[in-house]
Amino acid sequence: MSTLGKYLIATSFALCLLAGPASANSALERARDLMEANKFEKARTALMPLARSGNADAEELIGVMYAMGLGVAKDDARAFEWYLRASMKGHPGAQSGIGWYYEVGRGLPAPDKVRAYMWYTLSAIGGDPDAAVSQEEIAKKMTADEISRALTLVDDYKRWMYPFR
Repeated sequence: MSTLGKYLIATSFALCLLAGPASANSALERARDLMEANKFEKARTALMPLARSGNADAEELIGVMYAMGLGVAKDDARAFEWYLRASMKGHPGAQSGIGWYYEVGRGLPAPDKVRAYMWYTLSAIGGDPDAAVSQEEIAKKMTADEISRALTLVDDYKRWMYPFR
């Protein structure tokens, strides 16, 4: 292969790498604009390819749609699952959402304060300022043993979710 051919392939590859995140960001912004315009079904259609490719922001927004019944039937179990997908990728907003679901037990067999505290803590580590308030509030309802168990779980998750924090 000629030097020019190798250059063109390398340039095309580099452009694809650069265009990927930018096009995902523009698609995400387009979906957010649709949500703000109350065009939820169109927004969900725009978000699904991003979510299926692992975009945590898109997954979290789909969770919001199911949690609030925006363009879809309200479904706490599905909302929880979409939030969980984004949470496992370190999305602080989704982590707070998961914490809330565990705290109140919606869409789950029962509330779980230990896991609620764990997710609020991970969300606070990830930068969600509201998560610290939620963490403090649920701690008031917990025993020292429950908090200790939650912190053990935080340590387990934090090591791989936030390895440099």
